[in-house]
Amino acid sequence: MDCIAVLTSGGDAPGMNAAIRAVVRTALGRGARVFGCQRGYDGLLDDELAEMRSTDVGGIIGSGGTILRTARSKRFRQPEQRREAGRNLRERGIEGLVVIGGDGTLKGARALCDECDFPIMGVPASIDNDLPCTDASIGFDTAVNTALDAVDRVRDTAYSHERVFVIEVMGRRNGFIAVEAGLAGGAEAILIPEVPYDLQNVCDRLKAGHRRGKRSSIIVVAEGAASAVEIHDLIREKTGYDARYLVLGHMQRGGHPTAFDRVLATRLGAAAANRLLNGTRGEMVGVRGNQVISTPFEIISRTERRIDPERLLLAEVMAQ
Repeated sequence: MDCIAVLTSGGDAPGMNAAIRAVVRTALGRGARVFGCQRGYDGLLDDELAEMRSTDVGGIIGSGGTILRTARSKRFRQPEQRREAGRNLRERGIEGLVVIGGDGTLKGARALCDECDFPIMGVPASIDNDLPCTDASIGFDTAVNTALDAVDRVRDTAYSHERVFVIEVMGRRNGFIAVEAGLAGGAEAILIPEVPYDLQNVCDRLKAGHRRGKRSSIIVVAEGAASAVEIHDLIREKTGYDARYLVLGHMQRGGHPTAFDRVLATRLGAAAANRLLNGTRGEMVGVRGNQVISTPFEIISRTERRIDPERLLLAEVMAQ
């Protein structure tokens, strides 16, 4: 294989640029040509591909976002459009593709790989950390630390004013960010979509803490569980405590990636490029323990990543 391409798709994640850099420089180091595709799968359909040199990825390892930009392509969901994307790649002389992104991105990669018989390797990049068959996805560690920084700062204000603060973090379908940031930040309650919660029980725990002398509390809620405004209003109604809320939103996606995410992205990007050039296809690279692994798309598509209930239990014990 002498020529490959790389793209980023779906939601951006801190560390995507480090992964792009690793793919490009690994391939160039092995004598292959590399093309970058702009705007994800939409760029494949619109033939927005340009050859990349080593200098094109210089200085980007610590940058947030993605230099290739990204999009969620509705057109790519159609089989005939995916066949068009495959034709565009082959007409350019491109023999393989590295796809960097989350769950929807990798589903698209599998479809393109199977339907067009085109070699593809996937790299997990999602702040939600919901992809199975890897201990971590690129961007998750940075997103958690961004949320944690907010929790720490708000706790100072909550203590000073003796208030309850409800902090809403990202996570429409899962609560991985909420659990990690809440546990690390000493939150009094963590509300996530995967686990039913009783707000009356939360309020009772706040009151019990108040009787023990606790005058401020932090509640972390994943956006898919409830809105911070809703929880804030009900807490004020049921407890009478002075409460405030904060919605972190998309600030969790941006910013400089942590050292962990930069190293993870570099390792996974290089592994994906090497395996693709060696003839592997239809797999996603990941980490298990400290080892880089690779798992077929077929297994990933029927595997689900679940929240560790012991983390929630530990957070509840620590909040007493």
